[in-house]
This record gives sequence, C-alpha cells and structure tokens, in this order.
Amino acid sequence: MKKFKKILSAVLAATMVMASLSACGNANETETASEATSTGAEATEATQAPASDVKIGFIFLHDENSTYDLNFINGATQACEAAGVEYMFKTNIPEGQECYEAACELADAGCDIVFADSFGHEDYMIEAAKEYPEVQFCHATGTKAHTEGLSNYHNAFATIYEGRYLAGIAAGMKLNEMIANGDITEDQAKIGYVGAYTYAEVISGYTSFFLGARSVCPSATMEVTFTGSWYDETAEKEGANKLIEDGCVLLSQHADSMGAPTACEKAGVPDVSYNGSTAAACPNTFIVSSRIDWAPYFAYIIDAVANKTEIATDWVGTLETGSVVLTDLGNAAAEGTAEALAEAEKAMNAGTLHVFDTTTFTVNGEALTSYVADVDTDPEYTADTEVITDGYFAESGSEFRSAPYFDLQIDGISLLDTAY
Repeated sequence: MKKFKKILSAVLAATMVMASLSACGNANETETASEATSTGAEATEATQAPASDVKIGFIFLHDENSTYDLNFINGATQACEAAGVEYMFKTNIPEGQECYEAACELADAGCDIVFADSFGHEDYMIEAAKEYPEVQFCHATGTKAHTEGLSNYHNAFATIYEGRYLAGIAAGMKLNEMIANGDITEDQAKIGYVGAYTYAEVISGYTSFFLGARSVCPSATMEVTFTGSWYDETAEKEGANKLIEDGCVLLSQHADSMGAPTACEKAGVPDVSYNGSTAAACPNTFIVSSRIDWAPYFAYIIDAVANKTEIATDWVGTLETGSVVLTDLGNAAAEGTAEALAEAEKAMNAGTLHVFDTTTFTVNGEALTSYVADVDTDPEYTADTEVITDGYFAESGSEFRSAPYFDLQIDGISLLDTAY
C-alpha cells in the first residue's frame, strides 16, 4: 500500500504539469504514434517507483485527435512515467475483432496488463482475457466484469455524473447572467446537447448536467440530439448548428470531436465542452469542461500487479480521489461561478448533495419513488435491483457497478431523435 501511495502521489503531482496538455483546442499538440512504446526513461528520479518490471498495454478507440482518447493517452503516459514502467499504445482500434487481435498482440508482447478505453471493446477484451488467464485485462465504461466471474477481467469508471452536474451549475450561472443582461428571457433558457448514442452513460451524463443547470436556473430546459458515433466531427457540428437554429442559447456535448465547440465559437454561443479545455480554439465561448482523470486508476492497477494484489472487479473513481475534475473556467464563465462550484463540491463530498435527488425532478409528471435498474448483464439474470435509496437514485459508484445505469427520461428534457 505504501508503494501505491508513492505512485499516486507522483501521479497527482504530475497532473499539474500535464493539465496544460489536455485536450486544448488543437489535439495535435500532443504527439502520439499509432503504435508506440516507452520505458519511461525520461521520468525524473523523484517520480520513479520500484515497479519497473510491470509492462502495460493500452488500446484506444481513436487517437490524440479525439478529446476522449487524448484524455486517456495523457493519463496513461502520466501514470506510467511516474511509476517508471514500460508501456505500449495501440490507437485507432475499432469496436470489433480488431480489439481482440490488438489485446492478444499486447499480451504476446509481454504486457502484464492490457487496458481498453471504449464501451464496444468489452466483448473482445473478455475473449482475450479467457485466452490469457495470466494477464490482467482492464476496461473502461464496461458493464460485464461482475457477471463474467473472471479473476483477470475488470471494469472501471468514475462518478463523472458529479463532474457533469458541476459543469451544469456553471452553465446555469451563465444562463442567469444572460437573463440578467437582457440577452434572453427566462423562458428562452434552453440548453442544447450533442450526444453520441442513447446509452445509459450518455443519458446519465446529460441528465446530471441538466440537473446542475436547473439547480441554479429553474427555468432551464434542454434539447438533445444524437450523432450515432462517438467521433464524427461533421455530424457533431451539424448537430450543434441544428440545436442553435432551434433556439438553444448554450450547448454541451457527450461526443469526442471539436465539432460542437467550434460551431459554438463561430455562432457566439456559450459552450461547456467535455474531456478537456477548448479555451485555445474557442476563447470567446468556452465556459468549463468536466473529465475523468484516469491517472489514479492506472497507478492503482500498476501497483496491484507489482505487489500481486487483487484488482477490484468494478473500480470507481470520485471527486475526492482526483478522478473527477473540472478545468479552469474560461472567459465565457459568469461571475460567481467559481464560488458556486466550490460550494456544490463541498456538499457532494459531505454527502449532503446527491445529483439524482428525486425531489429535484419528475418523470412523466410523477415523482420517482421506486426504480428497478438493470445493473447486471447476465442474460439469465432478471433485474431486481432497487436503486432508489434515501430519496435519491443511487447511480454508478454508489453500490452496484461502476458503469452508469441511469436511463430515465426526465421532464424538462426533449429528444430531437432517438435513432441511436
């Protein structure tokens, strides 16, 4: 455990340096080869940790041009170099058989840990885990580790809904400023949201963002459009423009390109981005961004393998572990936003503020008093998990699994399309 604390301390210290490299406008500022290796030799003595016999391989859906993947790439580089371990990257790996092949190649190359970053990689990671029982396979955003029963397959996520709620507060503060300045009326406080798919992860994200906004701007409503892709700059830009044309005065997103933020900058519409600051490319419209910092998880699994300890089946990072973070506020943020965010984060950490407090929303006009969520993925399992507890929906990280499972459509949010 002492070794993990040393590694994590080094990682968190390095975060201050790496933060300026994270998803800032032009993702090409961070160079990553399509398939690169490193021994971490450039890490300073102060950040070295005695875990150099561990080798870890990473599978990324896209490359550094995707804000989502760049966030993982930065966290992986940071954690591995802080720990002094060898690592390999495989980028642009689709959610198909290519993932299985990449995982096997990394295992054959001597990796003790193989990590994949996209939801659709899961089945192929499980397939590889069964073939290489001596290798630890870890997967972000997946749902099946707790039903597969494999000792070498693990899921990980973070309470990003808390970060999105905080980002939503920043959005609500901006709406209030626009109302006070006479730019819009209260009934024009409509938010637009560009989502990728109608998965629970996306629904949980835009709902928590909306609840944060409405906690400070009660008249706020939201309209959501979907692209059917995690990364499609043209579709994301078109979706953003469609929302702006439909009267949305502020936008956010759960998609991975710069399409929506740059559309907002061109139109002069305030924007809350995701996975990193877009202040460099969008100086006039960027408000804030929430993201998961994956470096603490990578430090944790490196330490577990180095010390031959178990890796959690479902690991969840939080605000307090430094796994859920907000960027610095942008030029478009309203006055008083920093104070509002600090107050809300303090209440979250104290357990007095719950994102999905059932007194703050309704579904089809009714208060939510009970909900049986499908938190298991075993085809023979009949969902019977009651997730309303103590007056709030116990979302991922609370009790049941790491990946989000909030999939309700609450009042105040309308969907432009549901094809995805």
